[in-house]
Amino acid sequence: MTKRLQSIINKLYPLSLLALIIAAWQAVCSAGIVKEFMLPSPMKVLTALVSEAPALLVHSRTTLAEAAIGLSLSIAAALVFSVLMDRFVYLYLAGYPVAVVTQTVPTVAIAPLLVLWFGFGMVPKVVLIFVTCFFPLLIALLSGFKAADPGVLRLYRSMGAGYLRTLWDVKLPYALDSFFSGLRISVSYSVVGAVISEWLGGNGGLGVYMTRVRKSFAFDKMFAVIIVISVISLVLIKLVDLLHHIAMPWKKYEKI
Repeated sequence: MTKRLQSIINKLYPLSLLALIIAAWQAVCSAGIVKEFMLPSPMKVLTALVSEAPALLVHSRTTLAEAAIGLSLSIAAALVFSVLMDRFVYLYLAGYPVAVVTQTVPTVAIAPLLVLWFGFGMVPKVVLIFVTCFFPLLIALLSGFKAADPGVLRLYRSMGAGYLRTLWDVKLPYALDSFFSGLRISVSYSVVGAVISEWLGGNGGLGVYMTRVRKSFAFDKMFAVIIVISVISLVLIKLVDLLHHIAMPWKKYEKI
């Protein structure tokens, strides 16, 4: 069996399970086991997805803009803080527990406070996305720095290389793999964080749209929004995988 054929067969397993779930969902709805207003059929959801496509596209742009800004800021901050925490041990000892504590506070609990402090504009949404995405990126970069080959680090020190040169030549390349693993998590978090923050109010976004259709009990449209959010997250994760392969082209050969 060729590797390409094996890859196709492996992809058929999750697709088959998804098709089975959708078929069972349709059967339950068609048989009237669950009331239609509680669980719309897949066909109704698909119809809503097509009919609401223009509105969903407009709201998706708003959500993606918020996610892009928040994620970009979290990447920049994680890079700066990870370098400082790697360079200065006392900053690591002081900052790492604080970073862990920020992850113990539920996102839904922070969102109302951010709206109270910053209003209903884009700022509270970007802040929430930043807080959500910062920790995975910081931990990924710190883990990557710690994974650098000690022998190579000793060689650089013996040759009189400074920290910045060692960081650029050794630690950052070693951290790339971990960074993209953290980024893969953060891109999905950024979309979810944007939607959660939009639940509390705003002029646009998938979360605002979801709140509106929920209040009108249009659950077929609500399921349509969920599908759009899932598709966006999957596309962003695939884009991260593509960037990963571009930055580290040898990794795809290691996976074969």
